Amino acid sequence: MRKAKAYIHDHLAGSLSLESVAAAVSVSPFHFCKLFKRATGLTFTDFVNHVRVEKARRLLMRPACRITEIAYDVGFQSLSHFNRSFRRITAESPSEFRSRLKAGDAAPHAAMAA
Repeated sequence: MRKAKAYIHDHLAGSLSLESVAAAVSVSPFHFCKLFKRATGLTFTDFVNHVRVEKARRLLMRPACRITEIAYDVGFQSLSHFNRSFRRITAESPSEFRSRLKAGDAAPHAAMAA
């Protein structure tokens, strides 16, 4: 699974598919899906979204970066999908996260424990 995770991190900004990652680690998509869920506790899609949101959180610490640019830079295909995923994973919107940082409360939210 280390090779699969490395592939995901290396190709995060692009369009990642289960099939492309499975091919990169030389297993069938079905088998990869089962192995990945067993090893990470997350589905492939959930894992990719968590990694993308974590990268977005780091980028949101830079005030000069626009939220829209961050969403596309980390691989989300739409701003609405980025906002929904960010809120589902962190229990706050990207704007709320950034506002909290500006207010000086940089402690990570408890919901980001994944």
